[in-house]
Amino acid sequence: MKRHFAPTAKSIAWMPFLIGLLCLWSSLASAEKPAKAAVASAHYLATEAGHEVLANGGNAFDAAIAVSAALAVVEPASSGLGGGAFWLLHRAADDHQVMIDGRETAPAAAHRDMYLNENGEVNRDLAVNGPLAAGIPGHAAGMVHLAQNYGRLPLSESLKPAIRLATEGFPVDEKYHSLMSFRAETIRRWPAATEALLVDGENPPVGHIIKLPDIANTLRLIAEQGFEGFYKGETADKLVKGVQEAGGIWTHADLAGYTIKEREPIRTSYQGYELVTAPPPSSGGVAIAEILNIVEPYKISDLDPVKRIHVLAEAMRRAYRDRSIYLGDPDFFDVPVRLLTSRDYAAGLRASIRLDRATDSNSLAGFEDSPKGTDTTHFSLIDTDGNMVAATLTVNLPYGAAFMAPGTGFLLNNEMDDFSAKAGAPNAYGLLGYSANAIEPHKRMLSSMTPTFVLGEEKVAVLGTPGGSRIITMVLLGLLDFIDGNGPVSWVSLPRIHHQYQPDQISAEPDALTADQIAALEALGHTVNVRERTWGNMHGVMWNRQTGEVEGGSDPRWPSGRAIVK
Repeated sequence: MKRHFAPTAKSIAWMPFLIGLLCLWSSLASAEKPAKAAVASAHYLATEAGHEVLANGGNAFDAAIAVSAALAVVEPASSGLGGGAFWLLHRAADDHQVMIDGRETAPAAAHRDMYLNENGEVNRDLAVNGPLAAGIPGHAAGMVHLAQNYGRLPLSESLKPAIRLATEGFPVDEKYHSLMSFRAETIRRWPAATEALLVDGENPPVGHIIKLPDIANTLRLIAEQGFEGFYKGETADKLVKGVQEAGGIWTHADLAGYTIKEREPIRTSYQGYELVTAPPPSSGGVAIAEILNIVEPYKISDLDPVKRIHVLAEAMRRAYRDRSIYLGDPDFFDVPVRLLTSRDYAAGLRASIRLDRATDSNSLAGFEDSPKGTDTTHFSLIDTDGNMVAATLTVNLPYGAAFMAPGTGFLLNNEMDDFSAKAGAPNAYGLLGYSANAIEPHKRMLSSMTPTFVLGEEKVAVLGTPGGSRIITMVLLGLLDFIDGNGPVSWVSLPRIHHQYQPDQISAEPDALTADQIAALEALGHTVNVRERTWGNMHGVMWNRQTGEVEGGSDPRWPSGRAIVK
């Protein structure tokens, strides 16, 4: 017998309340996923490429391929197929988090003293210019790995926007022109790079259309053949021939033997937030965890600005000191990650900090024999399923090694300079290194790239930035601003300060500090170096888990960047 529900006066009276509960439940359920997708990158054309692939049925990982490839075309000063990258991933379906390590590796013929002259000093020109400065690139392998293991679409779809940009051309922007002014003289040493990126041998004006048919062909080969389309066959032949004829040491075996690594991220907590960030061979995650562990008991949000900067600088100083001694490729060196990221270790470091006096970096314990800009680029994105990607890509210095193998269409990196060419000798960013980061065949050089997720009960942040040695401190300041309750427009716009152990000084962007603040810091014993230029190019997105709202922010320091939510 079927039973029929007959409403009573009492049940009818409860209906508005029950309907309200149902609506509330429905709104909370809808907030379990972002209401819209967000992409924030260093170039509006790359941001649009990411959204194009999302609109065509791709997920965040397909969009990451599209953005990575588009940046490789339109922003050759900062990244490219001749460079490397870290892609930090969050897969919403199973809460899986991993870092895809596409860092460059040293060629098999590389050795510890390869950049030293007859006097035992580093030959800076060999270390940063030309094919001898280039590690075996991982950018292309990373895109293939993303497509095969995390994406929905074939590479032919994800790479389509970048191939179109390379074929039809893109306008030179302010960043391209500005950074080229520093590297044009070096680029003119090599005909292929000169022909592709300059105009009659000169820096092209803003607005000039650059077409790169050779890189379009390289991308088509990757789309058709995957890994073999870059690391074997036609492209590999061009790379090895061009590199060796110009004095480099790459071989076909170096390219064919390149492998992507999946790394377990660094995880730490701060004031109730979980941080998921880059592990070695990045130094960033370890350094940020160490800094946060040192400063957490100070409750720095409650400190006056001078005390806050002082405490942060002291923590930065100690983390960068440890970076120089203990950090390197974990496949070659036993990096003491658990020790460096422990709160007990941080407590020991904190004990030597005085609130009334700056520490002399030279007084920090160390070892003599070990274990003794606006380069790079970053994008952040989230899709409507809650998948997230924070990716930092690089060729190291602006326009990398300034060398292009004929017929390839892309510049090679000069990441070999991120190794320690000589114990205790600073690299192009003034960073020191010892045996943990010494040059060895097939080894990955230490990096500062720090793609990061900050996960809270109510809000989630995805952020990162380029900037060489300053990447770590920029990400630190951005995530602290997020934890203070601010959105991505605020994180990416913040005035920036930095300390990296050596040189022993607080660096500050113009107008980051007032005259009174500088005087107060100097009274504590700090040297303050106010730089003429700003630095970094941060891009971030934020998801409000309660409302589903998504926001994006793109660094105002370079107008070509763009954050789009739709």
